[in-house]
Amino acid sequence: MRVTILNRILLVAAIITVSLVGMSLLTNAKEQQQQDTKGQKDQKQGQPQDKNKQKQQPAQKQRQQDQIKPQQQQDRPPGWDQGNKVGWGNGNVPPGQQGRLSKQRQQQLIVQQQQRLTQYRQYLDKQQHLAEQRTAQLQQQRRMAQYRYQQQYLGRMRQQQTRLQSEQHDYSNDPYYYTAPIYRYNRGGSYYETNQYGADQLRQATNNGYDQGFRSGQADRQDRWNANYQGSYAYQDANYGYGGYYVSQADYNYYFREGFRRGYEDGYNSRTQYGSQSNGSYSMLGAILSQIVNLQSLR
Repeated sequence: MRVTILNRILLVAAIITVSLVGMSLLTNAKEQQQQDTKGQKDQKQGQPQDKNKQKQQPAQKQRQQDQIKPQQQQDRPPGWDQGNKVGWGNGNVPPGQQGRLSKQRQQQLIVQQQQRLTQYRQYLDKQQHLAEQRTAQLQQQRRMAQYRYQQQYLGRMRQQQTRLQSEQHDYSNDPYYYTAPIYRYNRGGSYYETNQYGADQLRQATNNGYDQGFRSGQADRQDRWNANYQGSYAYQDANYGYGGYYVSQADYNYYFREGFRRGYEDGYNSRTQYGSQSNGSYSMLGAILSQIVNLQSLR
């Protein structure tokens, strides 16, 4: 009887122990599950925060750069942060300061110009005698259309000579002498540099040549004379419209003759292959003019 009671007590104790162990395991499993769930929620909540941080970083960096940029630009000329840092003539000049020459260079150009004018005046004086000889020759050949054209040409040359003798040029206020070169061009295998004012003069020389060549060609056709642009006094002189400034006489003569030859061919053949006519004057087509002058930018 006592054994039976003892066995029952041991059985009840075992059942209670098993129950307590099971409850403990169940509690631990629930706690672990709650911790895992909480961790997943925290991880999900953390991802947008990281993305926001990633989005905020470039914005913060840009603000920092914007704050630094004004400090870096202090004491710098306009245009420094754009383009190459090499100026004309391989000078280490910022782009914002490339437009103006030094005082020393300005003075060099002025002295060069004064020497050029002296030589040009002497040339015009010598040409007077040669022009008279050519005029007499045209009269003997009874080339009256060419004679009339040459008289018009010589009249313009006398006006240029008179203006040069009386002119007092204001070099200090002439922008050509303090504006740096922006183009280069090739003549006779050598390169020369010039600014906008010189470039305009080269274009004008070519257009003047075309206009005068057209008129000379027309005159020879009217006189029934064989085509010969090189025999024209205007081609040989090649100074029509040259005021003595901005480009050398040799440069002006070269481009004048380039235009004259093409103008003569058009005038002699009654066509406008190289140019056009407007209000009684003749000028080269823009594309052909650009091809002849062939200015190359230094920038």
